Amino acid sequence: MISAAPDTSPHPPTSASPGKDMIWIPGGTFLMGSNEHYPEEAPVHQETVAGFWLDRYQVTNAEFRRFVADTGYETVAERVPLAEDYPGAIPEMLVAASIVFRQPDQRVRLDNHYNWWTWVPGANWRHPDGPDSTLNGRERHPVVHLAWEDVEAYAAWTKKSVPTEAEWEFAARGGLDGKAFAWGDELAPKGRMLANYWQGEFPIQNLMTDGYARTAPVGKFPPNGYGAFDMIGNVWEWTSDWYADRHQVAEGCCGGVAGRHSEHDRQTSIDPNAPGAPTPRKVLKGGSFACAENYCQRYRPAARMHHPIDTGTCHVGMRLIVRPE
Repeated sequence: MISAAPDTSPHPPTSASPGKDMIWIPGGTFLMGSNEHYPEEAPVHQETVAGFWLDRYQVTNAEFRRFVADTGYETVAERVPLAEDYPGAIPEMLVAASIVFRQPDQRVRLDNHYNWWTWVPGANWRHPDGPDSTLNGRERHPVVHLAWEDVEAYAAWTKKSVPTEAEWEFAARGGLDGKAFAWGDELAPKGRMLANYWQGEFPIQNLMTDGYARTAPVGKFPPNGYGAFDMIGNVWEWTSDWYADRHQVAEGCCGGVAGRHSEHDRQTSIDPNAPGAPTPRKVLKGGSFACAENYCQRYRPAARMHHPIDTGTCHVGMRLIVRPE
């Protein structure tokens, strides 16, 4: 559990920020989750977090490039998977690759995500749309195609931490407790786009009302009440929590206090396409450019998604925190 007596001061414990472009998030108690949308977001319950420093922006390609230049790190997507780690895998799939969005040219069934997600050899953080793509002009775009191992390595290098799901959601709400979106209860007030998500009929028609077909440079949309940018949309963000299909609320609590997800949750979080094959999964938060009104309305602070720790995609990135000692 997070401390029951959090630092709720609006001012940080020290005047010096622990890193460039980090902002202080005062701790507090809030209503986490939603009973009005997807079942995995329920039940709404009270959660308490202590104050922490938060990256104002999602980690960018330029920042991740400095890490790689300094350490020589090779991401999971850049390595050839070991056959012994994936028994029964089709041999031609055992290549350095990652998952990329491919827009179909006709209507497809929305109950099969393989209709638009493709395992692309040569796709990785350097080549976000496939081997022929580059980072030219994308230095300020969020870095993508990162597996959990990559996120941990970058966090260790920066001496920062990955937020818990509760810390992330508290920060995303920006002080607006109980609101549907990070800015209120209306998705696009007066037609104004406040985040990078999909406008039009997903996945065949992208109207790009927000100006972007895929990722946008960080900071292009208004910040939330705490001054954090892109907490909603652009790319999903990793959290440190193991996924369970509902919030784990302490029994007997009126409103409840959520516990951290356990090793049991990790072992029972499996790939639904491979029953019986445990696939550890973490919670992602925030939604992405691929969230749409007709599919995956997860451009909300309460929204959450499971994601296998060994896999990156072109719409998953990260943002880190520093907790006061």
